[in-house]
Amino acid sequence: MTRPTVLVFAGLDPSGGAGIAADIGAVAAQGAHALPVVTALTVQDHNRVYEVAPVDAGLLARQALALAGACAIGAVKIGITGNRANALAIAAVVKRLRAADPALPVVLDPVLASGNGDALAAGDALAAVEPLLALATLVTPNLPEASALAWEKCVGLLVTGGHTDGDTVVNRWHSEGRMREWSWPRLAGSFHGSGCTLAAAVAGRLALGEPMEQALGRAQAYCQRALAQSFSIGPGQRIPRRDASPH
Repeated sequence: MTRPTVLVFAGLDPSGGAGIAADIGAVAAQGAHALPVVTALTVQDHNRVYEVAPVDAGLLARQALALAGACAIGAVKIGITGNRANALAIAAVVKRLRAADPALPVVLDPVLASGNGDALAAGDALAAVEPLLALATLVTPNLPEASALAWEKCVGLLVTGGHTDGDTVVNRWHSEGRMREWSWPRLAGSFHGSGCTLAAAVAGRLALGEPMEQALGRAQAYCQRALAQSFSIGPGQRIPRRDASPH
């Protein structure tokens, strides 16, 4: 028995609520296997980020290429890069993978700051994501992130509506001149790593071979269940239950 793999680039969150831990859980819940490459170490809990220490870009690239040489990569998921040097290294890896598989899906979660506004990159946060925008099959910003991005570079865009008010969250997918909306009941409370969970779930569905629209719908439904079954590890933000059923 084999499983499709998702090459994941993300930061290490010691709380286990976001970043690489969230991605591993969300990818596994879809029936795929995560190949985790850590882009940055962080000092944080489930509410605040205090420090970000990017890893060496050369080390990051060597890890990814070693995995790509041994495994068939079904999709790539990118979270925080840590800095621009790492973004450039990841871009080079993606281009190398695309030379062998031009249709390789790449999901980019362009995390510019934490939910509390804490920096998640050393230096300019936009510069730490810009080299990857044109390479991504799908970019998954929230509304504040979407307003800061260069939209014209994005092939596909899922703008999540969790930062709006009201009883309903509306997520909008823009791709090749068309737009589709999904609406979800707003859940009470705040959640740590919800964006990571959604983006990683989409990447997992794409690695299974699902078409984009189907992957988006199923990943959102999974994320909604994970948030509805969330749990607490302390005061503040709750942790999505990522072992929730994907169906």
